[in-house]
Amino acid sequence: MNAALQPTPEPLSVIGLSIHAGDRMLLHDLSFELRRGEFLAILGRNGSGKTLTLHALAGLNRAHGGRVLLDGEELGAMPRRRIARRLGLLLQDREESLALSALESALIGRHPHLQFWQREGARDLAIARSALQRVGLGDFSLRSVATLSGGEQRRAAMAALLTQQPQVYLLDEPTNHLDPHHQIEVLDVFRQLCREGASVVATLHDPTLAERYADRALLLYGDGRYRLGPVAEVLTAEELSALYLTPICAIGAPPRRAFIAA
Repeated sequence: MNAALQPTPEPLSVIGLSIHAGDRMLLHDLSFELRRGEFLAILGRNGSGKTLTLHALAGLNRAHGGRVLLDGEELGAMPRRRIARRLGLLLQDREESLALSALESALIGRHPHLQFWQREGARDLAIARSALQRVGLGDFSLRSVATLSGGEQRRAAMAALLTQQPQVYLLDEPTNHLDPHHQIEVLDVFRQLCREGASVVATLHDPTLAERYADRALLLYGDGRYRLGPVAEVLTAEELSALYLTPICAIGAPPRRAFIAA
């Protein structure tokens, strides 16, 4: 086939991914393609492998088996700097070891796009300030990150990720430390990025937020089993009760159901 006629690969492709923690199998033979503009939510109990799965998608930990492709290329064969231009990861907790302002912290996201020893320019500063504005920290640019609350530090970490401008965003519990208002505010930002053509994978504890923002959900049972599908099909009271090993009730109808422990 003529190369010009070959279909464009999806941003992220996962083929036969298996993950173990010691002798315990957490995930077995997961395969899917993350579509351009898609929001995928990962849900499961504590210890079910959500973070390990996300780190495997970022190439940070060696999976027991399988392959991950970024824009059709083997992730494991790519230099980290090149990966960082196309894929960004929000860790569960980001510890700032340097005394940085919120703006300086956000500018770290520009490093993959700069040459060695190249300083940030006016465009980089504009991107960082815009990112701080998007997460509600526009007036905090000169504040030391160390003086910010836990929730504000969480949003500062998101600003750095937005400043990085990848096409694939991997978010590990992005709503950690955030009140309900800011949970909605930041997830609105990532949903808008999907509308603009980016793709998002987020681990979430709240199936109600997954229902509201995700296109598909990946349920991890922690014993190798998983279920992947559209949120309207996968997020049911019966399925979530089995997932969390506790009775779950669904209130309302798709796409705005709420899920609560019964």
